[in-house]
Amino acid sequence: MKAFAIPRKRLVSIIGGSAGNLVEWYDWFAYAAFAIYFAPVFFPKADPTAQLLSTATIFAVGFVMRPIGAWFMGRFADTRGRKAGLSLSVALMFSGSMLIAVAPTYAVAGLLGPATLLIARMLQGLSLGGEYGASATYLSEMAPKENRGFWASFQYMTLIGGQLCAIFVAVVLQAFLTEAELTAWGWRVPFVIGAVLALGVYLLRRNLAETPSFENQAVDRPVSTATLLWKEHRRESILVGMLSAGGGLAAYTYTSYMQKYLFNTVGFDKATATYIIAAALIWFTLMQPVFGSLADKFGRKPMLLLFGIGGAIVAVPTFMTLETVTSPVVATLLILIPLTLQAGYSANNALVKAELFPAHIRGLGVALPYAIGNAIFAGTLEMVALGLKGAGVEWVFYFYVAAVIGMAGVATLLLPETKERSLITED
Repeated sequence: MKAFAIPRKRLVSIIGGSAGNLVEWYDWFAYAAFAIYFAPVFFPKADPTAQLLSTATIFAVGFVMRPIGAWFMGRFADTRGRKAGLSLSVALMFSGSMLIAVAPTYAVAGLLGPATLLIARMLQGLSLGGEYGASATYLSEMAPKENRGFWASFQYMTLIGGQLCAIFVAVVLQAFLTEAELTAWGWRVPFVIGAVLALGVYLLRRNLAETPSFENQAVDRPVSTATLLWKEHRRESILVGMLSAGGGLAAYTYTSYMQKYLFNTVGFDKATATYIIAAALIWFTLMQPVFGSLADKFGRKPMLLLFGIGGAIVAVPTFMTLETVTSPVVATLLILIPLTLQAGYSANNALVKAELFPAHIRGLGVALPYAIGNAIFAGTLEMVALGLKGAGVEWVFYFYVAAVIGMAGVATLLLPETKERSLITED
């Protein structure tokens, strides 16, 4: 039970930071989970692929905003504190979610409807840009040295938990509402829930403890800036960007986009596609502390290589096999293969990034390269996938996924083993 030997103050801080992270990502993923329902009311086109492509474009805009949020709030967390960064990010998420909840439809307000959706998604993008860096840094710094992989894995565990909660809300609403009701007004419910939860988390985060890493810094430490990051930590920033590109694209491929793929390509109905993703996410969530503990024992790099090499190998066969599947059980088992390999990355990526940078620039170093890599590859994922499907060459997308994951594998080979060379010096 050594992994659980942690001071109560640290445990409370980790739980508090993790709970807030879950709510943030629930709000973010609710958009993806309910896009199949609100796409027709904001983009009234006859072709379902065209509707999804329109919502995917706004989804990508949210990703474009994430590097801006990462830059601003990464610096904010480095200068004002990790706790302050966490509070600001969830306040922005509250605003974005509430705006989506009350956004007028195209039939009511014309172009004002999708424009409101766009502004709300931009706010959410700013929020998530700062949330990842702040929460990854906070949890990594709060975790005790000997079990840092296990405790830091809760950062991604709650990230997936947020997505799982969004899927769970979708399953519940599908059980009680008809598809017509979901399309007419039911899709607003998850965003109201998200806004209320975000407000509660804001109040919670204001009372969290600050990390020792931040408090123990010298008063005359260097100022956290993007220029300093590029000048003194260029290699680490590039590798983090490459690693984040592959990890982010794979995560959104097998969780967020996969729901649409099962509906739009494989041929499952919307409810069945949702159930499949829910089952896969439960497994994926449980794998996080497992691979975090394995990283404490065997090191971070072996876990990351399991994803970067193994994930690249299985990508194309997984999609090609899914095309012929008719059984929801078989589809779920197939998706679990790449997701299990993905856990080698997801459980440890935040910790590895935090361990690469010194405390005075850690928030920015973790957040900005991650956000850029995700914006370029994960943010455009659905546009690429749906665009290739519309062009009749969907198979090209399968090889694209494999190539980007392989890029993360290359980055991993060039990284140091941060378990032995961590720049988080506190115990």
